[in-house]
Amino acid sequence: MVNLNDWLMLLAVLLSPVIAVQVTRYLDDKKEGRERQLWIFKTLMATRASSLSPHHVEALNRIDLEFKSQTKKEKDVIEAWKAYLDLLGNDRMAADQWNIRRVDLLVELLQKMAIVLDYSFDKTTIKNSAYYPRGFGALEEEQGAIRRGVKELLDGQRHLPMYVINFPPPDLPGISQRNDG
Repeated sequence: MVNLNDWLMLLAVLLSPVIAVQVTRYLDDKKEGRERQLWIFKTLMATRASSLSPHHVEALNRIDLEFKSQTKKEKDVIEAWKAYLDLLGNDRMAADQWNIRRVDLLVELLQKMAIVLDYSFDKTTIKNSAYYPRGFGALEEEQGAIRRGVKELLDGQRHLPMYVINFPPPDLPGISQRNDG
């Protein structure tokens, strides 16, 4: 005679591998999601002084993909990202005010991410502990000036001055004397 305990034991034996696989997949998915969030956070922290870095922009654009609004902490990240993104698209603000506000909103975003990912960074640390050599800033400024100058030249807004210093001697083979007079 098969009793209830036997049925439960048989059911447990049959279902336990399926349950184990499902639990393992769930835990792996959570771990991979956290790894992707960590990549975003670490990339933004590493590039916070260089907001034009392609890695910085890529990390920003992945926030919506990897931070869900399932918890209060992640909702805070999404809200901070929306505020930052809104400012990034604002071209009506004076440049100096815009940049100050941009830094403040980026710091806010990174601090909210730090909370989700269990890092203990305060806003002051995030804002003041980035290293960006002055030479990088000078290099970016020079490259920008060169690009603008070449663009103006190609657009016909700027002219390239030319000075002839040495005229070729008139008796060189292949050079004809032209006399229009």
